[in-house]
Amino acid sequence: MKWGTKFGPEYVNRLYAMSRRNLSRPLRFVCFTDDPDSLDPDVETLPLPDVGWTEGVDERGWRKVGLFSAELGDLEGDALFLDLDVVVTGPLDAFFDYPGEIIAPRDYRVIRIKGDYFVVNSSVLRFPAGRHPEVLELFRRDFPRIRRRVSNEQEFLSHYFHPRGLLSNWPAGWCPSFKAQCVSSWPLSYFRTPSLPEGARVVVFHGRPNPDEAIEGRGGKWYRGIRPTPWIEEYWRED
Repeated sequence: MKWGTKFGPEYVNRLYAMSRRNLSRPLRFVCFTDDPDSLDPDVETLPLPDVGWTEGVDERGWRKVGLFSAELGDLEGDALFLDLDVVVTGPLDAFFDYPGEIIAPRDYRVIRIKGDYFVVNSSVLRFPAGRHPEVLELFRRDFPRIRRRVSNEQEFLSHYFHPRGLLSNWPAGWCPSFKAQCVSSWPLSYFRTPSLPEGARVVVFHGRPNPDEAIEGRGGKWYRGIRPTPWIEEYWRED
């Protein structure tokens, strides 16, 4: 999904190229967007799903709930949603073969204040297109209450699917967090180049830095500097 101006078309094109290089089966790559300009001609574009609540609402990924529309274009079967700022570093085929209904990495925050340890990160989310429209219906109906109860769309989806036994996680190591698992802890982060964990398939970037910043060693916090990370360029490219 691409909306607004946070990410330019190069993010879509690079994600498409990475997906194409790392999938051995036929690929249908769809971008739901409000601006298809400058996207690769092989990227299929569709309008953003209507979630009912967008105007005047702080951005917390709420538009992703639209993935659970009763009709998501003409998509059928299992679909793999990838955030625009991930970096694909390994084969994607297994993401379509792994058993489960709704699958995503665990949330990368180690300490959960509310005890909801089951919350996932929606950056690498597999879901069955069209199978759970009641999620979007609930969101449209109760968003003001939902917004008071949870912080973002991934908390909302986790609280809905976990009690129903439909939520599970990818194997450990498939989807490492760049900040939590590639960057060394303080003060070593100032001296060590971030590493790519063995077995990583999709490296997740949440918050800052974004991949372009990480390549140059920008976007780190004062308490965790980030060294330039040239290996990202090997994967994060359009060719």
